[in-house]
Amino acid sequence: MAKKKLKIGVLFGGKSAEHDVSLQSAKNVINALDETKYDITPIKIGRDGKFDFNIVKKFDVIFPVMHGPFGEDGSMQGLLKLAGVPFVGPSVLGSAVGMDKDVMKRLFRDAGIPIGKFLSVKDNEKIDFEKAKQELGLPLFIKPANMGSSVGISKVRNEKEFKKAIAGAFKFDNKIIIEEFIDGREIECSVMGNENPIASTPGEIIANQDFYSYDAKYIDDGYVINIPAKISKEASNKVQELALKVFKVLACEGMGRVDFFLKKNGEVIANEINTIPGFTNISMYPKLWEADGISQKILLGKLIDFAIARFKREQKLKTTVK
Repeated sequence: MAKKKLKIGVLFGGKSAEHDVSLQSAKNVINALDETKYDITPIKIGRDGKFDFNIVKKFDVIFPVMHGPFGEDGSMQGLLKLAGVPFVGPSVLGSAVGMDKDVMKRLFRDAGIPIGKFLSVKDNEKIDFEKAKQELGLPLFIKPANMGSSVGISKVRNEKEFKKAIAGAFKFDNKIIIEEFIDGREIECSVMGNENPIASTPGEIIANQDFYSYDAKYIDDGYVINIPAKISKEASNKVQELALKVFKVLACEGMGRVDFFLKKNGEVIANEINTIPGFTNISMYPKLWEADGISQKILLGKLIDFAIARFKREQKLKTTVK
């Protein structure tokens, strides 16, 4: 007798500025899922954020492929948890702290994970260019605290660019971060698992533009990828070690892609984690696992299995006292 297929709902779109990237990722996920094991249903959320929430209860597992706010920040994870449906990726806490770059970096710092210098500014606070310049140096980067895919990021070299970048970043969030420029190679490492996660072979992004911007990622092909990264074995081991530490410190589960800077002196600096990394046909998360011999089809199956395993573990916990 044939084994019953699991019903998988692929959730994508949403209100985030990363809506279009989500569509690309979801298309790739749907095409790569094993149709012999899963009945796959796309669930598109419009740019207004509206959808029939009750539909998610019809599935065995939800695979959220939603990048940025309202999909990757813990809000959708909370809804799915209330619905009692297993879902791929980190739960509420890991998603929330992984999305907020300010909180994320504070947790890194507390755990002894090396990071660059940064300032956090809310929209009701004033930030002086001279103060930022004095504390962080020039150039510096300004970005929304809760956004991904390099949306709203600017490289700043002078006061005029500073003011423009501040205004631009505040279009996407009511909190921004200002970071020092780190002269280093951009190294990325994929992680998967629950209690005992594993890290992939690291890869390197080499931007042909001034930095790895949204346009460079998705529009202009303004970058080169090296997988595996052409770095020393010592540096590779350090990246993998720190990737796992980042994943655990942020209480992540299922999947995550951790981004680093590798300085000329060999120092590895943690930049951020993406808890729902891109799954487009050019995205690093699946490509890094492919380099380790794990195809996208097998990878997606493993992520679904992690979601089910976590759900079963959570079901054993007592939620009421008699």
